[in-house]
Amino acid sequence: MTDVVALILIGAGIVLCLLRMIRGPSTADRAVAVDTSATVTTALLVLLGAIFKQYIYLDVALVYAVLTFIGAVAIARYLERGL
Repeated sequence: MTDVVALILIGAGIVLCLLRMIRGPSTADRAVAVDTSATVTTALLVLLGAIFKQYIYLDVALVYAVLTFIGAVAIARYLERGL
């Protein structure tokens, strides 16, 4: 039962991030929304790994988190200075 509640909360978090990404008043708000949705998706992968007892999801979540961090740094540098 707690797994279902956690999945609903994570789904709600992703929906709220997508809403901010669409309606964000500035580009920086949209970039933060994308980064936050990637973090929530990483949490979803970890939760799915725990539910299904498939630990490969943890490895995928770790790689996804690292790639997301690199992407967030690239976006931040672009917004600050341009290419």
